[in-house]
Amino acid sequence: MSTQTARTRRTRYAAVTLALGVAAGGASLGLAAGSAQAAAPAKPYGTVDTISGKDLNVRQYPSTDSTIKGALKDKSQFGIDCKVEAQKVGTTSTWYKMRGEEKWVTGNWSKATGTVKTCDDFFPAKKQQLSPNAVG
Repeated sequence: MSTQTARTRRTRYAAVTLALGVAAGGASLGLAAGSAQAAAPAKPYGTVDTISGKDLNVRQYPSTDSTIKGALKDKSQFGIDCKVEAQKVGTTSTWYKMRGEEKWVTGNWSKATGTVKTCDDFFPAKKQQLSPNAVG
């Protein structure tokens, strides 16, 4: 296969990957499968910075004990719904919920851009209503 043909195929693959990411609302941009550079997602969004250049694990819950649901490439960007304080990783206990997904990324290896609400503010209906007559 010629170099030109290989380059054309990579370009087409990158364009399809980008289109699928945009169609999914930008939440999956930067997942390890794609390599295309895209415009930043709507704020707030996160940028992966692992320092080592390695992929960053995406978790089912905000804990390193949680199941790995995927990975984000170093320097990739992802949309953020909200943040919580949970298990401390490195120097921070902040975890970001990926936009539109039940997946979490540690704040230790990612930087948020824009104002990120706490998940209590993002999901107000999920706040538990305590009864004034409750005991225990």
